[in-house]
Amino acid sequence: MSSTPPAATTGATRSPAPPRRALVAGSVGNFIEWYEFGVYGYFATVIAANFFSANGGSDLESLVKTYASFALAFFFRPVGAALFGRVGDRFGRKPTLVLVLLLMTVSTTLIGVLPTYATVGAAAPWLLTLLRIFQGLSAGGEFGGAVSVMTEFAPPGRRGLYGAWQSFTVGLGLLAGAGMAALLATALTESALTDWGWRIPFLLTLPLGLVALWVRLRLDETPEFVREQGGESASGAADAPSAAPDGKPSAAETAKAILLGAGRLMGWSAAGYTFLVVMPSYLQATLDASFQQALLATVVANAGFTAMILPAGRLSDRLGRRTVMLTGALLIAVLSWPLLNLLQAPDTSTAVKGAGVFAAGAAVGMLAGPGPAMLSEMFPTSVRYTGLGLTYALSNAVFSGSAGLIITELVKRTGDVDIPAYYAAATCAVSALALWTLRGDDHLRPLRRTAGTERIATPEPGTASGTTGKAAE
Repeated sequence: MSSTPPAATTGATRSPAPPRRALVAGSVGNFIEWYEFGVYGYFATVIAANFFSANGGSDLESLVKTYASFALAFFFRPVGAALFGRVGDRFGRKPTLVLVLLLMTVSTTLIGVLPTYATVGAAAPWLLTLLRIFQGLSAGGEFGGAVSVMTEFAPPGRRGLYGAWQSFTVGLGLLAGAGMAALLATALTESALTDWGWRIPFLLTLPLGLVALWVRLRLDETPEFVREQGGESASGAADAPSAAPDGKPSAAETAKAILLGAGRLMGWSAAGYTFLVVMPSYLQATLDASFQQALLATVVANAGFTAMILPAGRLSDRLGRRTVMLTGALLIAVLSWPLLNLLQAPDTSTAVKGAGVFAAGAAVGMLAGPGPAMLSEMFPTSVRYTGLGLTYALSNAVFSGSAGLIITELVKRTGDVDIPAYYAAATCAVSALALWTLRGDDHLRPLRRTAGTERIATPEPGTASGTTGKAAE
């Protein structure tokens, strides 16, 4: 290990190429992951017809089963986050990110060649669900590693912007999936799309994955991890309190931070999937929109989401994570119901509806831009990969993966077409309360390298909000 500290110094002081390479390497896996998850959501009605339509089953029942498989993959994300997070914190960010990329690429490509219910009967949904489980495991290991790489390589004062690239490539992946679905829906007949056209987006994952693999194999290990492995004294800041004897937080401290982080993310997770992924099926099944109309609305919403992410991340480097994320959560909580009523009104013009869904996507982008950096600042280096991954995976498993199932089933049982608005507003209201506990100056501090509890703001009367909380590192 004697050569490790010089490597860390070299990695921290050489040209800007490593940070830029880190952005690309972290982004490519996210793009593929969310492209695939987007495609699955956009083709939910087609997948339902091919894999979950048992004799006598209604279209809505098949759709519920499709979303159950969708949710199952999300519930395997925490397993993947714990498994690959442990590997990433112990053996390095780079090798772990290569491994999860290979698993994602293979499992997604295989979905494109699966036999359907008409060919192999009841085995078809089970095979699809098995591959969704593998996807969930790999996706669980992707977020923690990608965000660790991006934020640990980030130059001072740009951590929010660098972390925002994770969310930005999520938006690009969802847009690419929506664009591919819209292209196929336009170019192919409905029967051709249902018969074989839906396979094309999944098969395209193979060449995309090979390119991403090449990029990740050229990635350097992060300076933070190299320092951690080299045993350097890394206090993270001149005024940082002393670390625990082994420099690692206790299991209870880590669990507390994970639960708090999941609360801060729940609005992003729920509203993001409600407006960006579940929307096409909701519009078709509930409001009788055509497949093309539903996809167009989703493309517009994802465009608003993607356009806001990088500016929001950069703004959080100036104003703080709490200010930007709170604004986004409160906007969604207040505007979700009026927006849905706007879409339901038959006399509302297409332009006004388009502006509404664009604004909804942009509000979610205000949460997604600063979110990765906010989470990275909650965990010390020794457990950052695991903490990031588990927080994100738990939040998404509960509030994203279940969104389609919850919304579809509740609409089916109650007949209330406003269910998506209630779901997004309620989760964002709770998320706003958790976000209020953030310190206002966390964006100004170095990443934590020592053990201790997560910093929480404790504003006092007559003081600037966010500057009086005690840091218990």
